[in-house]
Amino acid sequence: MSTPEERLVDQKSKPEDSLDHALRPRKLEDFIGQERVKENLAILIAAAQQRGEPVDHILFYGPPGLGKTTLAYIVANEMGVNIKVSAGPAIERPGDLAAILTNLRAGDIMFIDEVHRLGRSVEEVLYPAMEDFALDIVIGKGPSARSIRLKLPHFTVVGATTRLALVTAPLRARFGAVYHLDFYDLDSMKAIVERAAGVFQVEIQPGGVEEIAGRGRGTPRVALRLLRRVRDYAQVRGDGVITREISMQALDLLNVDSLGLDEMDRRVLETVIKKYNGGPVGLNTIAASISEESDTIMDVVEPYLLQLGFLERSSQGRTATRLAYEHLGVTPPEKDQPKLF
Repeated sequence: MSTPEERLVDQKSKPEDSLDHALRPRKLEDFIGQERVKENLAILIAAAQQRGEPVDHILFYGPPGLGKTTLAYIVANEMGVNIKVSAGPAIERPGDLAAILTNLRAGDIMFIDEVHRLGRSVEEVLYPAMEDFALDIVIGKGPSARSIRLKLPHFTVVGATTRLALVTAPLRARFGAVYHLDFYDLDSMKAIVERAAGVFQVEIQPGGVEEIAGRGRGTPRVALRLLRRVRDYAQVRGDGVITREISMQALDLLNVDSLGLDEMDRRVLETVIKKYNGGPVGLNTIAASISEESDTIMDVVEPYLLQLGFLERSSQGRTATRLAYEHLGVTPPEKDQPKLF
């Protein structure tokens, strides 16, 4: 049984995804897709540059693999400042955060990935740092303890999260700009695949571009991973040129279907449809039926199935739609499943 880490279409970052740094655009104009976010960022950056100030604190949220980290690097590059990168789980103690903050220069960007996983004690130190650009340090213990406030240079915190609801309200309120990144449309995915093929110096035909982009789950990270695997297949089983036929053969061999669904996606849909008559069925019941963690299904599998309209989510549980029946080749029920109120 494949684990989330082994899934080819897993949206979370893998070591191989960081190998091709040339794939990451450095300018906002080179970033493909997310047009509304790009336009808002361009205004934010231009206004900050005209005033000679650092940009306001920014929070990006959305599914993994859509470019939150890339946009943080782009903001730093456009502003001409340094960026310090960390992650919520890595900042375990307030002292860890203080060490990072005291090494920042005016205008620098501190990027915190998975910002929703910051500890409460760390957040308490981050609040005054973001709002007042000050760091409160307690020296000594007991009755002789005293607090010292250190002034920090004006800097920018850029946070990224896949679970906006888990970001505490006080922390969320301190971000002046909050942007949602959504799944990419087919045209944007095709442009991303075509650009990446040029960086890889591999010949690809329009049919190959369309096939890979269509199975990329609307996620650039997944599409680029599929492109690498198709490139390997074309090199070994073909003449090195990625055609539609080569792409279809390679991706079918990798068990990624025409919409980018893999074995785990289909197991979830088949469980809802065949074992529980299309639902509604609870998340924990689905997880127990396929021997997976419920968090894995909710964070990794469900977002794309919901985006495709294959699942409906309600307080009563998950319900498969007619689109899911049709994609799996199963005859849908004559009438929609009754909904409980």
